[in-house]
Amino acid sequence: MSTSTSHPVPAETRATMRAVGSRGPRPADDPESLIDFETLVPEPGEHDIRVRVEAVSANPVDTKRRSAATPEGDEPVVFGYDASGIVDAVGGAVTLFQPGDEVYYAGSVVRSGTNADFHLVDERIAAKKPASLSHAEAAALPLTTLTAWESLFDKLGATGETEGDLLIVGAAGGVGSMLIQLATQLTRLRVIATASRPETTEWVRSLGAHEVVDHHGDLAAQVRELAPDGVRFVFSPSTPGRLATYSELLATYGELVVIDGTGPDDDINVLKPKAQSLHWESMFTRSTFDAPDLVRQHEILARVAELVDAGTLRTTLTETVTGIDAATLRAAHTRLESGSTIGKLVLVRR
Repeated sequence: MSTSTSHPVPAETRATMRAVGSRGPRPADDPESLIDFETLVPEPGEHDIRVRVEAVSANPVDTKRRSAATPEGDEPVVFGYDASGIVDAVGGAVTLFQPGDEVYYAGSVVRSGTNADFHLVDERIAAKKPASLSHAEAAALPLTTLTAWESLFDKLGATGETEGDLLIVGAAGGVGSMLIQLATQLTRLRVIATASRPETTEWVRSLGAHEVVDHHGDLAAQVRELAPDGVRFVFSPSTPGRLATYSELLATYGELVVIDGTGPDDDINVLKPKAQSLHWESMFTRSTFDAPDLVRQHEILARVAELVDAGTLRTTLTETVTGIDAATLRAAHTRLESGSTIGKLVLVRR
């Protein structure tokens, strides 16, 4: 493969690669929902690095986008937004990386995804992977770590001195698993995690959660037993129908950060009497809109790599599957849609 892009290679002379894509919305168990196909190896733009993908992780956003897939043109649309791999070529304006660097990152929803042999990503949202981790262990981290970091530090404004209670709903999931670690290791917050099974309870406690409650029970009552005056912060990956409950268990001036959206029966005005705040978090915002602070995601991932290598944070990988192909990805999507996964499921190159 070329290691320079100063003179782009004509399409008719470029090599091809394997990729996995979709031609339209179908259920995960439909053999045509995700298909293997051949396509041209892409040429990097000015700020792009081309990565030979070694591992990818499965995220709920993959299943949501597959369910609404609308390919443009003849080729299937490729999903996948977490990857770890080796830089193969760089664009003319790239300064952060060189060929041979091992990197990890979450890609962009407005570009082709990581479920392919090679992938293009803007250097400003990638970082060198933690040296102490394998590609599989590293691929579990970027999307969920960025979401957790931005929620805690950018939206809720937490610092190393921040105290109070943080309720993390669905804490055994990918984002919750990272948020527990960030909050317990880098702030003074008491973490109250929600989990509903013995295995998820054990998982969140192993990550550092101070208290655990069952989100299938009376959540407000359980939280009020632990925090009679209400909690300072709530993180929610599952919000529809719960806004009133969150308002009830939040303290006066409490803050809620949401990564999905409210439901048709949720009234945001329920937060007004206690002057509670609602924050929206989407880690794809920076890359989708080419935000002025786009490089901030590179900085976050670089800092996280330091924390991992120092033993402060750990990977959330819980299962590895060999093969980045249509069959393994369809099985991964089915698992995610079941809602029974703990931590992160990662697929590695054969």
